[in-house]
Amino acid sequence: MDREEVKAKLRTFVVTELIRNPKYPLQDDEPLITGGLIDSFSLAHFGVYAEQEFGIYIPDPDLTVENLDTLNDMVNRVLQG
Repeated sequence: MDREEVKAKLRTFVVTELIRNPKYPLQDDEPLITGGLIDSFSLAHFGVYAEQEFGIYIPDPDLTVENLDTLNDMVNRVLQG
């Protein structure tokens, strides 16, 4: 799966499951948590989704605002494996 496919899947997940507004025009570098769109508890939901959708495990210490505040951050972490 290439970067654009991962980004498209994650964008859909974030706007439908985390922001809960499928029409939200999420930008790649828009701050999700520090921008107030989602709370830090949503990162656990992201971790579960990444494991189910992409078959990767993200350890709890990596599920932080510093590591996953934007869509680009999330894509980078998924591609890291």
